[in-house]
Amino acid sequence: MGLVDLFFVASAPVLKVLLLTALGSFLALERMDILGENAMKQLNTVVFFVFNPALVSSNLAKTITFEGVVLLWFMPFNVLGTFLIGSALGWVLIKITRPPQHLKGLILGCCAAGNMGNLPIIIIPAVCREKGSPFGAPDVCHTYGMAYASLSMAIGAIYLWSYVYNIVRIFSSKVNEKVNADEFTSNKKPNGATSKLLHGNSSEAVLPSENCSVSVDNTTKLMLPSEEEKKGPILYAIKHYLRVFSGKINLKALFAPSTTGAMVGFIIGVVPQIRNLIIGGDAPLRVVLDSASFLGEAAIPTLTLILGGNLLKGLKGSGILQPLIFGIIAVRYIFLPLLGIIIVKSAIRFGLVHSDPLYQFVLLLQYALPPAMNIGTITQLFGAGKTECSVIMLWTYAFASVSLTLWSAYFMWLVV
Repeated sequence: MGLVDLFFVASAPVLKVLLLTALGSFLALERMDILGENAMKQLNTVVFFVFNPALVSSNLAKTITFEGVVLLWFMPFNVLGTFLIGSALGWVLIKITRPPQHLKGLILGCCAAGNMGNLPIIIIPAVCREKGSPFGAPDVCHTYGMAYASLSMAIGAIYLWSYVYNIVRIFSSKVNEKVNADEFTSNKKPNGATSKLLHGNSSEAVLPSENCSVSVDNTTKLMLPSEEEKKGPILYAIKHYLRVFSGKINLKALFAPSTTGAMVGFIIGVVPQIRNLIIGGDAPLRVVLDSASFLGEAAIPTLTLILGGNLLKGLKGSGILQPLIFGIIAVRYIFLPLLGIIIVKSAIRFGLVHSDPLYQFVLLLQYALPPAMNIGTITQLFGAGKTECSVIMLWTYAFASVSLTLWSAYFMWLVV
C-alpha cells in the first residue's frame, strides 16, 4: 500500500475518536448537564475499577501464553524508554523556558508519560477493522492488537504511578515547603515580638522540674539502641528502609485495578491448568471470560466520552506560558517519535523484536502518544498545576488529531 492509502486508513480511527470526544465535550457543557462534574467522576470510577480491569484481563488471557511472553519481552523496556527519554527532553525544556517551581513536575510528567492504555485500545481495534488495513484479517488483528494494547496499558500504569507520581510529589513538596516558609516569615510579629516569645516567660523555664530525673531517664533510653537493633542491626536496617520506601511509594496506586487485571490475565494465559478451565469452547468456566469480555467492551466508548469531558476544562483554564505548551507538543510529537523510530528499528535489526508488523507498529506508536490523562489526577492529589494541566491536555490532544494520523500512516509504511 502507498503512503497516501495508509494515511486514509490511519485517519479514520482518529476521526472516530474525535467525534466521540466532541460528543463527550458537548454532553459536559453546563447547559446540557448530562456529563457534569459528579456524573463524570462516578463514570470514571466505574471505568477505573470495573471496565478497564475486565478489558485488560480478558484480552490478555485470550492471547498471552508462555511463548507469547517470551516474544513480548521488549515492550516493558520500550515503554520505559519513552518515560526516560521524555523526562530528559522535559528537563531540557525546563532549563530553556524556566517555568515556575510548581509547574516543573507537571512538565516532566507530561513529557515522560504518554497515554499508553486508553488511546492504543481505542485506535488499534479501529485500524484492524478498517478496510484495507495492512495487518491482515480483521479478527486476528483485533485479537492480537487488543492484547498488545492491554499489555501497554498495564505497563504504562506501573511506570506512571511509580515514576511520574513521585516526580510530581517531589516538586510539589518543594513548593509546599517554600509556601510554608513564606507564611512563617510573613506571620512573624514586628517590634521584637519573637524575642518576647522567647524571653517573656523565662522565669517559668528556669524553675526546677519535679520530673526532671524521669525526663533524663527517658532521654537516655531514647539514645540507647533498642533490643531489636542489638539483635540484628542488618535486619533492623532492612525493616527501616522498607518502612521508608512504603511511605514514599504509593503502593495502592501502583497496583491499580488495570495492573491487577493484567496480572490475572497473565496467570490465566500462562498457567495451562487455569487456561483450560476458562478459555476455549469446551472450557467449563468459559462464561467467566465471556462476562469479562462483555464488560470490557463498554470501556472504549466510555473512555472516549470522559476524555472529551476532561478536555472541556482546558477551555476554562488560562495563565500558562505559550512556550511551555509548544515545547511539550514538540517533545511528544516531534522528538520522541523520531527517537522512537531509531530505537525500534535498531531493536528489529538486532533481532530483539519479533517480525509481527502489528507488534512493531504498537512499539512505534508508544512514542507518538499525547500525555497520559491520569497526570491530571496526580496534579489534583498534590494541588500543583491543576488549571495548567487542563490547558496542556486541551492543546496536546487537539494537536494529537493531526499528529497521530501522520505518524500512524508513516509507522504503517515502515513496518509493512
